[in-house]
Amino acid sequence: MSQLVKEKKKSTIETFMGGAKKGFYIGIEQILPAMVLGYVIVQFLQLTGLVDILGNVFGPIMGIFGLPGESVVVFISAFFAKAAGAATAANLYTQGLINAAQATILIMPSMLMGTLVGHYARIVLVADTNPKYRKLMLFIPIFDTIVGMLLMRLILTIMGLQ
Repeated sequence: MSQLVKEKKKSTIETFMGGAKKGFYIGIEQILPAMVLGYVIVQFLQLTGLVDILGNVFGPIMGIFGLPGESVVVFISAFFAKAAGAATAANLYTQGLINAAQATILIMPSMLMGTLVGHYARIVLVADTNPKYRKLMLFIPIFDTIVGMLLMRLILTIMGLQ
């Protein structure tokens, strides 16, 4: 006769510690490398003078959002990590390249399309999403970002901050 073995119920502390451990490893294995990569790319662009070139090329497009062309580096870093995009915007602010209202507008790409590369690879590709929808899955966060930035600019303008 087999004896039923009851699983020991985890305490709240054990559950918390397990979640904290899992969160720590996610941060170290996934978030940190993406942030470092975003930071390295931005530093490379700044050291090589490519930020100035990108600023000139993307100036008219970024101007639609009330931003200088150099702020396109936030998009580049946000593709790799949300935190890298936000940190890049903060860095542009501390350098005096953007003001507080412009930094507020630049939170949108970090939040709405941040970590797009990683999420696309981990979710869309791993889940084996139908290939005919994959381009749409890339476009939606970018579209959301454009709408979000325009709305944020409108809100800031109505408030008299832009």
